[in-house]
Amino acid sequence: MNLLDEFQQNWKIHFAPLLLPKQKVMLALSGGADSTVLAYLLHQSGIPFVAAHVNYQLRGSESERDEAFVQSFCQTLNIPLFVKKIDTHLYVTQHQLSVQVAAREIRYQWFNEIRATNPDLAYSWVLTAHHANDSIETSMLHFFRGTGIDGLKGIPAINQSNKVIRPLLPFFRKQIEAFANENQIAFIVDSSNLSNHYTRNFFRNQLIPELESIFPAVQDNLLQNTHRFEETAILYQQGVQLQLKKLIEQKENEWHIPVLKWKKVNPLHTITWEIIQPFGFTAAQIPEVVKLLDGTNSSYVQSDSHRIIKNRQWMIIAPLANMQAHHIIIEGAGKTRFLAGELTLSLHDRAILPTALSGPTASNNALSVEWIDATKISFPLQLRHWAIGDYFYPLGMTKKKKVSKFLIDSRLSKTDKEKIWVLTADKKIIAIIGLRIDNRFKYSDSTKQLLKIEFKRN
Repeated sequence: MNLLDEFQQNWKIHFAPLLLPKQKVMLALSGGADSTVLAYLLHQSGIPFVAAHVNYQLRGSESERDEAFVQSFCQTLNIPLFVKKIDTHLYVTQHQLSVQVAAREIRYQWFNEIRATNPDLAYSWVLTAHHANDSIETSMLHFFRGTGIDGLKGIPAINQSNKVIRPLLPFFRKQIEAFANENQIAFIVDSSNLSNHYTRNFFRNQLIPELESIFPAVQDNLLQNTHRFEETAILYQQGVQLQLKKLIEQKENEWHIPVLKWKKVNPLHTITWEIIQPFGFTAAQIPEVVKLLDGTNSSYVQSDSHRIIKNRQWMIIAPLANMQAHHIIIEGAGKTRFLAGELTLSLHDRAILPTALSGPTASNNALSVEWIDATKISFPLQLRHWAIGDYFYPLGMTKKKKVSKFLIDSRLSKTDKEKIWVLTADKKIIAIIGLRIDNRFKYSDSTKQLLKIEFKRN
């Protein structure tokens, strides 16, 4: 069976069911052997499609040559073509990205633009010409960089979220190039693919050929491994999801996990990775997160988007954006914007403060100001919603009182109670924000440094 027959059979089984009758697909056409052969296969199979080419202007005259070739190729086969020309170096500078990431962003943003401006392509799938060698290289890259099972399964044939199909994945580069030569299909060669400047090219041009000299069937074996990992990943995820379902409780936009349950999971490091990786944490942070399970109250580990906070017997995964979080770590004096308003903490030398400002509380409906002994606390502090079981020592009292009882006595409505936040230090409540400070943190005549707690309600 030749490549065309195999392609048509594979398409009929795996991809045709995804499409509506007579629905067009959109081919990302670079002009290289892979995408040009894919265009030919689609054309010969009678599959309706349009082509989309991006001139990234990264290789000077070569980029212009590629665009001209694609224009001529599509004209010969009567393929509708969309072309985008963009200064990628400028895009890289403006968005602070690597060239590869920038090119991917440009490409997929443009695909979406084509869909948005062409009604007959509104729901079209994008076809890319990734093949078996690409999948093998991706699996190897992930293996050497460090990854879970998902990273070892290579490139998926179907990406539902981006509506991408990769119909050449069963075929090796040598099969595709041989088909191009047999059918006299012209294509262009990207000179950057010959350079080992990019890691993938090093794998392609040096590492894999060296391995083949020792293990001649290495590429076939690696491809079979990606298929095995794909099936293993399904079983793995089923087991992981059962564990996570027992562990994690979502509360609005936070995730709460009992410390003791987390510590008992087996295998600990693997499940920890599955818990933290959706929130931007890296595999290198796994030991740090495991150590946090035995950490002090309000200690935390941070990713670019979230913090994992130790809060008594709970681990809380909260977004960094304070306007979304219900548990916020305060590193030091300054302003903190959060759901209920704005909290400003400032340190003051008691000796230089006027007596009138040193009173215990000044407040009105929109603003409250509290003063406490700064020497009795240490940063970081935690700002969070009050919880059942919380207690504190209201200012002027030597006995503890449950926060829930204090709020009842304060005659707050149910909705007002839901808006109450507390400021804590090492498991102790410093203040119920806007209402009362804790007696243990009040200042005295001997206090030398004060912490001013100023709260502006929304």
